[in-house]
Amino acid sequence: RGKMIPSDLERRILEAKQKGFVPFLVSATAGTTVYGAFDPLIAIADICKKYKIWMHVDGAWGGGLLMSRKHKWKLNGVERANSVTWNPHKMMGVPLQCSALLVREEGLMQSCNQMHASYLFQQDKHYDLSYDTGDKALQCGRHVDVFKLWLMWRAKGTTGFEAQIDKCLELAEYLYNKIKNREGYEMVFDGKPQHTNVCFWYIPPSLRSMEDNEERMSRLMKVAPVIKARMMEYGTTMVSYQPLGDKVNFFRMVISNPAATHQDIDFLIEEIERLGQDL
Repeated sequence: RGKMIPSDLERRILEAKQKGFVPFLVSATAGTTVYGAFDPLIAIADICKKYKIWMHVDGAWGGGLLMSRKHKWKLNGVERANSVTWNPHKMMGVPLQCSALLVREEGLMQSCNQMHASYLFQQDKHYDLSYDTGDKALQCGRHVDVFKLWLMWRAKGTTGFEAQIDKCLELAEYLYNKIKNREGYEMVFDGKPQHTNVCFWYIPPSLRSMEDNEERMSRLMKVAPVIKARMMEYGTTMVSYQPLGDKVNFFRMVISNPAATHQDIDFLIEEIERLGQDL
Protein backbone atom coordinates (compact mmCIF):
# COMPACT_ATOMS: atom_id res chain seq x y z
CA ARG A 1 0.00 0.00 0.00
CA GLY A 2 2.85 2.36 -0.72
CA LYS A 3 4.53 2.27 2.71
CA MET A 4 8.24 1.97 3.36
CA ILE A 5 9.24 -1.47 4.67
CA PRO A 6 11.63 -1.01 7.63
CA SER A 7 13.39 -4.35 7.17
CA ASP A 8 14.08 -3.52 3.53
CA LEU A 9 15.32 -0.06 4.51
CA GLU A 10 17.83 -1.57 6.94
CA ARG A 11 18.94 -4.11 4.36
CA ARG A 12 19.61 -1.37 1.83
CA ILE A 13 21.52 0.71 4.39
CA LEU A 14 23.79 -2.25 5.13
CA GLU A 15 24.27 -2.94 1.41
CA ALA A 16 25.27 0.69 0.83
CA LYS A 17 27.74 0.64 3.71
CA GLN A 18 29.30 -2.59 2.43
CA LYS A 19 29.90 -0.87 -0.92
CA GLY A 20 31.73 1.96 0.81
CA PHE A 21 28.93 4.51 0.72
CA VAL A 22 27.88 6.58 3.74
CA PRO A 23 24.09 6.73 4.09
CA PHE A 24 23.26 10.09 5.62
CA LEU A 25 19.54 10.69 5.02
CA VAL A 26 16.31 8.70 5.15
CA SER A 27 13.29 10.53 3.76
CA ALA A 28 10.06 9.05 5.09
CA THR A 29 6.62 10.16 3.99
CA ALA A 30 3.51 10.97 6.00
CA GLY A 31 0.79 10.93 3.37
CA THR A 32 2.08 9.89 -0.05
CA THR A 33 0.80 11.75 -3.10
CA VAL A 34 -0.90 8.82 -4.83
CA TYR A 35 -2.00 6.33 -2.17
CA GLY A 36 -2.05 8.65 0.85
CA ALA A 37 0.15 6.16 2.70
CA PHE A 38 1.92 6.83 5.99
CA ASP A 39 5.33 5.27 6.53
CA PRO A 40 5.93 3.50 9.89
CA LEU A 41 7.82 6.41 11.44
CA ILE A 42 8.64 4.80 14.79
CA ALA A 43 10.39 1.82 13.18
CA ILE A 44 12.17 4.10 10.73
CA ALA A 45 13.30 6.36 13.58
CA ASP A 46 14.77 3.34 15.38
CA ILE A 47 16.80 2.43 12.30
CA CYS A 48 17.99 6.00 11.78
CA LYS A 49 19.10 6.20 15.41
CA LYS A 50 20.89 2.86 15.13
CA TYR A 51 22.93 3.93 12.10
CA LYS A 52 23.19 7.64 12.98
CA ILE A 53 21.28 8.80 9.90
CA TRP A 54 19.33 12.05 9.54
CA MET A 55 15.61 11.30 9.48
CA HIS A 56 13.45 13.60 7.36
CA VAL A 57 9.67 13.30 7.22
CA ASP A 58 7.79 14.64 4.21
CA GLY A 59 4.51 15.60 5.84
CA ALA A 60 3.49 18.00 3.08
CA TRP A 61 0.21 16.18 2.44
CA GLY A 62 -0.41 14.31 5.69
CA GLY A 63 0.95 16.76 8.25
CA GLY A 64 -2.45 18.37 8.71
CA LEU A 65 -3.69 15.21 10.44
CA LEU A 66 -1.76 16.32 13.51
CA MET A 67 -4.70 18.67 14.08
CA SER A 68 -7.04 15.69 14.49
CA ARG A 69 -7.21 13.75 17.74
CA LYS A 70 -8.81 10.90 15.79
CA HIS A 71 -6.17 10.61 13.07
CA LYS A 72 -2.90 12.04 14.42
CA TRP A 73 -1.72 8.56 15.47
CA LYS A 74 -0.84 7.99 11.82
CA LEU A 75 2.12 10.32 12.36
CA ASN A 76 3.34 8.66 15.57
CA GLY A 77 7.12 8.96 15.58
CA VAL A 78 7.28 12.25 13.67
CA GLU A 79 8.47 13.89 16.89
CA ARG A 80 11.72 11.90 16.54
CA ALA A 81 12.52 13.30 13.09
CA ASN A 82 15.45 15.65 12.51
CA SER A 83 13.43 17.64 9.99
CA VAL A 84 9.85 17.79 8.74
CA THR A 85 8.16 19.45 5.78
CA TRP A 86 4.54 20.51 6.17
CA ASN A 87 2.24 22.28 3.71
CA PRO A 88 -0.72 23.98 5.40
CA HIS A 89 -1.87 25.04 1.92
CA LYS A 90 -2.83 21.42 1.21
CA MET A 91 -5.02 19.55 3.68
CA MET A 92 -5.63 22.56 5.90
CA GLY A 93 -6.78 24.78 3.05
CA VAL A 94 -4.52 27.77 3.71
CA PRO A 95 -4.18 29.88 0.52
CA LEU A 96 -1.15 29.16 -1.66
CA GLN A 97 1.68 29.31 -0.88
CA CYS A 98 2.19 28.25 2.72
CA SER A 99 4.92 25.67 3.35
CA ALA A 100 7.16 25.04 6.31
CA LEU A 101 10.46 23.25 6.85
CA LEU A 102 10.90 22.45 10.54
CA VAL A 103 14.23 21.30 11.96
CA ARG A 104 15.02 20.01 15.42
CA GLU A 105 18.41 21.72 15.82
CA GLU A 106 17.88 25.31 16.90
CA GLY A 107 19.71 27.85 14.75
CA LEU A 108 20.58 25.38 11.99
CA MET A 109 18.40 26.98 9.33
CA GLN A 110 19.62 30.46 10.13
CA SER A 111 23.26 29.42 10.00
CA CYS A 112 22.93 27.83 6.55
CA ASN A 113 20.47 30.32 5.07
CA GLN A 114 22.06 33.63 6.07
CA MET A 115 23.06 35.66 3.03
CA HIS A 116 25.03 38.42 4.77
CA ALA A 117 24.28 40.64 1.77
CA SER A 118 25.56 44.13 2.57
CA TYR A 119 23.04 45.74 0.24
CA LEU A 120 20.14 44.11 2.13
CA PHE A 121 20.99 44.12 5.80
CA GLN A 122 22.42 47.50 6.69
CA GLN A 123 22.80 48.03 10.41
CA ASP A 124 21.71 51.69 10.43
CA LYS A 125 18.06 51.14 9.54
CA HIS A 126 15.41 53.08 11.42
CA TYR A 127 13.60 49.97 12.72
CA ASP A 128 14.40 47.04 14.98
CA LEU A 129 16.47 44.64 12.85
CA SER A 130 15.13 41.63 14.75
CA TYR A 131 11.93 42.06 12.71
CA ASP A 132 13.74 41.75 9.38
CA THR A 133 12.49 38.51 7.81
CA GLY A 134 15.05 38.38 5.02
CA ASP A 135 17.13 35.62 6.60
CA LYS A 136 14.12 33.84 8.05
CA ALA A 137 12.71 32.53 4.76
CA LEU A 138 14.15 30.79 1.72
CA GLN A 139 12.61 33.43 -0.56
CA CYS A 140 14.25 36.36 1.27
CA GLY A 141 12.21 39.28 -0.04
CA ARG A 142 8.88 37.49 -0.49
CA HIS A 143 5.85 38.09 1.69
CA VAL A 144 5.49 36.34 5.03
CA ASP A 145 3.58 33.16 4.15
CA VAL A 146 3.11 32.11 7.76
CA PHE A 147 0.76 35.06 8.31
CA LYS A 148 -1.96 33.25 6.35
CA LEU A 149 -1.67 30.21 8.60
CA TRP A 150 -1.65 32.37 11.73
CA LEU A 151 -4.76 34.25 10.60
CA MET A 152 -6.70 31.09 9.72
CA TRP A 153 -5.66 29.44 12.97
CA ARG A 154 -6.91 32.45 14.91
CA ALA A 155 -10.20 32.38 12.99
CA LYS A 156 -10.89 28.63 12.99
CA GLY A 157 -8.98 27.49 16.04
CA THR A 158 -7.50 24.03 16.46
CA THR A 159 -10.98 22.56 16.88
CA GLY A 160 -12.07 24.17 13.62
CA PHE A 161 -9.16 22.65 11.72
CA GLU A 162 -9.85 19.33 13.43
CA ALA A 163 -13.50 19.34 12.33
CA GLN A 164 -12.50 20.24 8.77
CA ILE A 165 -9.93 17.45 8.53
CA ASP A 166 -12.13 14.84 10.20
CA LYS A 167 -14.93 15.69 7.77
CA CYS A 168 -12.71 15.18 4.72
CA LEU A 169 -11.50 11.81 5.99
CA GLU A 170 -15.06 10.77 6.81
CA LEU A 171 -16.11 11.64 3.25
CA ALA A 172 -13.24 9.55 1.87
CA GLU A 173 -14.40 6.60 3.95
CA TYR A 174 -17.96 7.22 2.77
CA LEU A 175 -16.83 7.03 -0.86
CA TYR A 176 -14.84 3.88 -0.16
CA ASN A 177 -17.81 2.18 1.52
CA LYS A 178 -20.12 3.17 -1.34
CA ILE A 179 -18.00 1.69 -4.12
CA LYS A 180 -15.99 -1.17 -2.55
CA ASN A 181 -18.74 -3.74 -3.28
CA ARG A 182 -20.60 -1.80 -5.96
CA GLU A 183 -20.88 -3.36 -9.40
CA GLY A 184 -18.45 -1.80 -11.83
CA TYR A 185 -15.78 -0.78 -9.33
CA GLU A 186 -12.50 -2.31 -8.25
CA MET A 187 -10.31 -0.91 -5.49
CA VAL A 188 -6.61 -0.53 -6.23
CA PHE A 189 -5.76 -2.05 -2.84
CA ASP A 190 -7.69 -3.71 -0.03
CA GLY A 191 -8.73 -1.91 3.12
CA LYS A 192 -9.87 1.55 4.08
CA PRO A 193 -7.88 4.53 2.81
CA GLN A 194 -5.43 5.97 5.34
CA HIS A 195 -5.91 9.51 4.10
CA THR A 196 -8.46 11.11 1.78
CA ASN A 197 -6.95 9.40 -1.27
CA VAL A 198 -9.42 6.84 -2.64
CA CYS A 199 -7.91 4.86 -5.54
CA PHE A 200 -10.17 2.77 -7.76
CA TRP A 201 -11.00 1.58 -11.27
CA TYR A 202 -14.37 2.02 -12.90
CA ILE A 203 -15.08 -1.09 -14.99
CA PRO A 204 -17.52 -0.43 -17.87
CA PRO A 205 -20.11 -3.15 -18.61
CA SER A 206 -18.14 -4.24 -21.71
CA LEU A 207 -15.16 -5.27 -19.54
CA ARG A 208 -16.89 -6.85 -16.55
CA SER A 209 -17.09 -10.37 -17.97
CA MET A 210 -13.62 -10.36 -19.54
CA GLU A 211 -10.79 -12.42 -18.13
CA ASP A 212 -8.08 -10.49 -16.31
CA ASN A 213 -5.55 -10.53 -19.12
CA GLU A 214 -3.41 -8.15 -21.16
CA GLU A 215 -6.24 -7.16 -23.50
CA ARG A 216 -8.49 -6.24 -20.58
CA MET A 217 -5.74 -4.16 -18.98
CA SER A 218 -5.08 -2.42 -22.29
CA ARG A 219 -8.72 -1.43 -22.60
CA LEU A 220 -9.10 -0.54 -18.93
CA MET A 221 -6.12 1.79 -19.20
CA LYS A 222 -8.14 4.03 -21.56
CA VAL A 223 -11.28 4.24 -19.42
CA ALA A 224 -10.30 6.81 -16.79
CA PRO A 225 -8.80 9.30 -19.29
CA VAL A 226 -11.95 9.23 -21.42
CA ILE A 227 -14.26 9.68 -18.44
CA LYS A 228 -12.18 12.57 -17.13
CA ALA A 229 -12.21 14.25 -20.55
CA ARG A 230 -16.00 13.93 -20.63
CA MET A 231 -16.26 15.35 -17.11
CA MET A 232 -14.30 18.39 -18.19
CA GLU A 233 -16.31 18.75 -21.40
CA TYR A 234 -19.59 18.74 -19.46
CA GLY A 235 -18.10 20.88 -16.71
CA THR A 236 -19.60 18.78 -13.94
CA THR A 237 -16.62 17.53 -11.94
CA MET A 238 -13.01 16.47 -12.30
CA VAL A 239 -11.08 13.60 -10.74
CA SER A 240 -7.42 12.89 -11.37
CA TYR A 241 -6.17 9.55 -12.69
CA GLN A 242 -2.79 7.95 -13.16
CA PRO A 243 -0.95 4.66 -13.56
CA LEU A 244 1.51 3.44 -10.94
CA GLY A 245 3.98 0.61 -11.32
CA ASP A 246 2.20 -2.30 -12.99
CA LYS A 247 -1.24 -0.78 -12.35
CA VAL A 248 -2.95 0.84 -15.34
CA ASN A 249 -4.72 4.21 -15.11
CA PHE A 250 -6.97 4.40 -12.06
CA PHE A 251 -8.98 7.20 -10.51
CA ARG A 252 -7.38 8.93 -7.52
CA MET A 253 -10.11 10.80 -5.72
CA VAL A 254 -8.64 13.20 -3.15
CA ILE A 255 -10.99 15.07 -0.83
CA SER A 256 -9.70 18.27 0.73
CA ASN A 257 -12.55 20.74 0.19
CA PRO A 258 -14.35 21.38 3.49
CA ALA A 259 -17.48 22.36 1.55
CA ALA A 260 -17.86 18.87 0.04
CA THR A 261 -20.88 16.80 1.12
CA HIS A 262 -22.21 13.25 0.94
CA GLN A 263 -24.45 14.44 -1.89
CA ASP A 264 -21.37 15.51 -3.84
CA ILE A 265 -19.88 12.04 -3.43
CA ASP A 266 -23.13 10.43 -4.58
CA PHE A 267 -23.19 12.71 -7.63
CA LEU A 268 -19.58 11.84 -8.46
CA ILE A 269 -20.36 8.12 -8.48
CA GLU A 270 -23.44 8.61 -10.65
CA GLU A 271 -21.50 10.86 -13.03
CA ILE A 272 -18.68 8.35 -13.50
CA GLU A 273 -21.24 5.66 -14.31
CA ARG A 274 -23.19 7.90 -16.68
CA LEU A 275 -20.11 8.99 -18.62
CA GLY A 276 -18.47 5.57 -18.70
CA GLN A 277 -21.44 3.34 -19.39
CA ASP A 278 -20.78 3.05 -23.14
CA LEU A 279 -17.01 2.44 -23.01
